[in-house]
Amino acid sequence: MPEIIKNLFVTVFEQPIFNLLVFFYNVIPGKDIGLAIIAITIILKIVLYPFSLQAIKSQKALQDLQPKLKALQEELKADKEKLARATMELYAKEKVSPFSSCLPLLIQFPFLIALYQAMRFGLASQKLEILYPFVSNPGTIDPLFLGFLNLAAPSIPLAVIAGAAQFWQTKMLQTTRPPVRAPGSKDEDTMARMNKQMTYMMPVMTVVIGASLPGGLALYWLMTNLLTVAQQMYFFKKNGTKAA
Repeated sequence: MPEIIKNLFVTVFEQPIFNLLVFFYNVIPGKDIGLAIIAITIILKIVLYPFSLQAIKSQKALQDLQPKLKALQEELKADKEKLARATMELYAKEKVSPFSSCLPLLIQFPFLIALYQAMRFGLASQKLEILYPFVSNPGTIDPLFLGFLNLAAPSIPLAVIAGAAQFWQTKMLQTTRPPVRAPGSKDEDTMARMNKQMTYMMPVMTVVIGASLPGGLALYWLMTNLLTVAQQMYFFKKNGTKAA
């Protein structure tokens, strides 16, 4: 059964994305694999736009709800059962689910794995035998981006820039207004602390992981974050809200 699932994943996700990557490599003038990665990142962002937009809406709604949650926790901290009930009522009233931002990300996950595999094999000129008949086999793929940056090797500069873009993208979702605090409040609630930690932890993880993987993957992650920032700016402008 696992072998069947693996073959199905290769057929439905990995092979089409790999072929699309090689197709762009063939047709883009200069046969630049970096430009091919940028092109395929844009295509995937367009295809997955509805899910990305839903994730942005959910994450922003959860951020905006934090002051009200904080006030509830301070008001009902002595009665955990009543606090839990009031919290669920608040979520229902505001039509927000604490897990609503997870599903869109999970839907995108198979595409991310397939893209990782496609770039891993493409940058090493492997698995060219799984190309469709109408996609020309280039024989080998030149891993240089703009003629000097080897995307088949780890690139610390690309990883650092991708981490900075990750920080920018995450920071934008944070609410700009000060949280509502009840009298005597001293500490932030657990979720707020987690959000703050993730704001800094995710960029650090992006740099560490990106510096250990082929530069093509760091370039992909950089472009993904920049396109997500553009989506968030569009969302904020359309809804009349302000980014942090």
